[in-house]
Amino acid sequence: MTTLDERPDALTSETDYGTPAVRGGAPATVSIDGREVTVPAGTSVMRAAAEAGIEIPKLCATDSLKAFGSCRLCLVEVEGGKGTPASCTTPCTDGMVVGTRTEQVQALRRNVMELYLSDHPTDCAGCARGSCEMQKWARETGVAEVRYGLDGASHLADTTDRSNPYFDYDPAACIVCSRCVRACSETQGTFALTVEGRGFDSRISPGGTDFLSSECVSCGACVQACPTDALTERSVVQLGMPTRSVVTTCAYCGVGCSFKAEVQGSGDDTRVVRMVPWKDGGANEGHSCVKGRFAYGYAAHDDRQLEPMVRESIDDEWRVVSWEEAIRTAAEGFRRIQAEHGVGSIGGISSSRCTNEEVYVVQKMVRASFGNNNVDTCARVCHSPTGYGLNHAFGTSAGTQDFRSVEQADVMLLIGANPTDAHPVFASRMKKRLRAGAQIIVADPRRIDLVRSPHVEAAHHLPVRPGTNVAFVNAMAHVIVTEELHDAEFVRSRTEGAEGYLEFIARPEHSPEATEAETGIPAAELRSAARLYAAGPNSAIYYGLGVTEHSQGSTMVMGMANLAMLTGNLGREGVGVNPLRGQNNVQGSCDMGSFPHELPGYRHVSRPEVREIYETLWGVTIQPEPGLRIPNMFDSAIGGSFLGLYVQGEDIAQSDPNTQHVEAALRSMQMVVVQDLFLNETARFAHVFLPGTSFLEKDGTFTNAERRLNRVRPVMPSRVGKDEWQVVCELATAMGYPMSYGSTAEIMDEIASTTPTFAGVSFARLDAEGSMQWPVTDAAPHGTPTMHVGEFVRGLGQLTPTVYVPTTERANRRFPLVLTTGRILSQYNVGAQTRRTPNSTWHPADVLEIHPSDAELRGIRDGDVVELASRVGATRLTALVSDRMPAGVVYTTFHHPVTGANVVTTENSDWATNCPEYKVTAVQVTVATEAARAERDAAPEGHDVPAERGAPMPAGAMARHRR
Repeated sequence: MTTLDERPDALTSETDYGTPAVRGGAPATVSIDGREVTVPAGTSVMRAAAEAGIEIPKLCATDSLKAFGSCRLCLVEVEGGKGTPASCTTPCTDGMVVGTRTEQVQALRRNVMELYLSDHPTDCAGCARGSCEMQKWARETGVAEVRYGLDGASHLADTTDRSNPYFDYDPAACIVCSRCVRACSETQGTFALTVEGRGFDSRISPGGTDFLSSECVSCGACVQACPTDALTERSVVQLGMPTRSVVTTCAYCGVGCSFKAEVQGSGDDTRVVRMVPWKDGGANEGHSCVKGRFAYGYAAHDDRQLEPMVRESIDDEWRVVSWEEAIRTAAEGFRRIQAEHGVGSIGGISSSRCTNEEVYVVQKMVRASFGNNNVDTCARVCHSPTGYGLNHAFGTSAGTQDFRSVEQADVMLLIGANPTDAHPVFASRMKKRLRAGAQIIVADPRRIDLVRSPHVEAAHHLPVRPGTNVAFVNAMAHVIVTEELHDAEFVRSRTEGAEGYLEFIARPEHSPEATEAETGIPAAELRSAARLYAAGPNSAIYYGLGVTEHSQGSTMVMGMANLAMLTGNLGREGVGVNPLRGQNNVQGSCDMGSFPHELPGYRHVSRPEVREIYETLWGVTIQPEPGLRIPNMFDSAIGGSFLGLYVQGEDIAQSDPNTQHVEAALRSMQMVVVQDLFLNETARFAHVFLPGTSFLEKDGTFTNAERRLNRVRPVMPSRVGKDEWQVVCELATAMGYPMSYGSTAEIMDEIASTTPTFAGVSFARLDAEGSMQWPVTDAAPHGTPTMHVGEFVRGLGQLTPTVYVPTTERANRRFPLVLTTGRILSQYNVGAQTRRTPNSTWHPADVLEIHPSDAELRGIRDGDVVELASRVGATRLTALVSDRMPAGVVYTTFHHPVTGANVVTTENSDWATNCPEYKVTAVQVTVATEAARAERDAAPEGHDVPAERGAPMPAGAMARHRR
């Protein structure tokens, strides 16, 4: 078990037990070197020894991988047994007696170790640094000299592969233990590494090429698994080994991986050496992706703005000021606007990248200090239909299972999500389960990696046409009901509205044959997929922004809930309806009351008993009417009635749809206050800039997609001198409402005291238990991994007729193609963080994927600069001719402001929540100009992207992007 050692000079200790734990199994008591230990039968002797406090030398074994038994260093003697078996592959049986330090074992180990050292560099930098285990085990086995010489001919002359921007591969230090190969296959599921050759000619190879050009996704699993200096982070080479560590939580996607931030120094001299995924992390269990593992350097980037700034007009230059002046300027501006235009003329936007505590104080500032409910969050533009749809169906606005539950799934229905790019650590869990025999149905217009990748192939790929999700899910349910594949008892006993829904869904217009022309899915294929999902026996739905970012996003979420209830796939492991949240704290920002109609815990502002809780505590009156959503704020700004906005950690000028409309709204305001790490696109329209803190400086909690609250601990002091929650409190105080806390722990205590689902949460309990999944109540004091066991939060689940209403955004003669958008592995959201790291090596610019037939029709060649135009705007991108998209559909990402994909997205939105319809935009694509093509062809390798919208992709980058 990992211990959280808070001594500033200590590294958080993690015991490597050598092999994975065995669950279940009858107890077996074994004697190891005279010590008795009881473990589940089948546990390896190596692991049992470690649990008894006895460390057996090992090189090929680690507890994150299956036993391999190749290094022969872990030999032991078993009383009554033959020979000296490897302890990693020898299972414990009751009454077994083991010797790990007998004379014979010690002699054999010394001989084995000599063989390894004969082909290991005598000047190994890792041995000197302490990052190579060879030195440790040579000392442990008592090797004083190497009889076979120290000039092995098999590896020492090999050259180092330095192609990857984050780590190097030095074959001279490699012992071909295969830990890296096994980590790539077992943990990551990419199968990018192999062992080439035999005997002394064996080499680790990334597919016969270098690491950068290979299928390697730079998750770091191989680096973490390597016992020598063969695979080493460049940061360790440059800075040396860390001296202490802090367990914290990644600030990228909604998986919520736990990491040990391993550092040197203290205070303002703190330097992060590396981020190591924490084995006891509930969400990731020791795995990571390229972003969390390596892309943390943005926190120290030169672009980081560390001082407050103000200006009279957005056309003026910024002026650096003190914190006091910046906060006073913002407060005076907001008060002046309210005095002239009314209490509702200002508002705030919170961020899904900030902690729960920071988000909570923002909504409190708006309600208690601003005096209105004009608060919204960036979750509005991604997952607000999840909250609406799941709350309507089940009574709570969150996913139903934990991530580990996928290990019990027999069928996965993946809709509108690309986990290998957007949620890669969870994708690795999915791939592992698929390799074990589960099946997956992928409903997505694009042929994502999970349709087919090494050792994984979808049972069905349903290329649902953008905008027709509801017609598709209705057809799935139609098959299940009309073929009597539904769970009639579950529907009878645990749902309401069944009679009306069953009549509705059985209508002929919902059949796969009737909807095929609309959805683009062959009827026979859809019927087969529906039968597979219904047969389960455990079928789980996972979905992403391809579900929610539609005009019928909320309807589709209810449709998926209907599907799960019809088949009884709720209330146990391996089933459920599970949203894959895009940003690290999307779930938390919603939980904390960041919507204009809801107080913390998803309780409507119209409920007097809920308002009374906060009115009593805060000493103010809370408005019973909902405030303005983000789109309403923009419209009101242009209309002249909304003139002041506080924006926390969100780049609305890049991330929100119809960029021209957003920019016009921001220009119309008299006081825009931006709190962020960098001068982003929104800051171009700001009057006050307040510097923010990175996750390495934050103290608080994030809540991931499985409702798991993880601690975020400060690795270093705030580089700007204040925490973000303190700045918000000081702004509220300057506006006349005194607001302060002694610590972030106090903020969480207030959240827990006022919000029933968090009643049992505190920093002390999170520190003791590692993490907790809400609700945490008296009935569930340790949290709730699986929701809706026995009954739904609302009592009976609500089956709701989901009428398909085609989007008004349809392809036509002027705009004959449909644009849909998504993410890519190496970049994150609007790219503010990842673009300031070497991750841009893989994705230096957004590109437009276009089907070969659509490209040929328009005279577009691979690599051409093209104009992407819709009815609201136009931009330029580089074309990537690809058949991953169906004809008639084009695709791009939105990570780079230089291309500004949201220039072309429209103001269409979900009927219930105003979540923008990013996934359906009618567009035309044309070759931009011959001059642009000539500019691209003439650009030298490594050419920087010009700082203007629509710049061509750097020459030489297309090949990297194809991966």
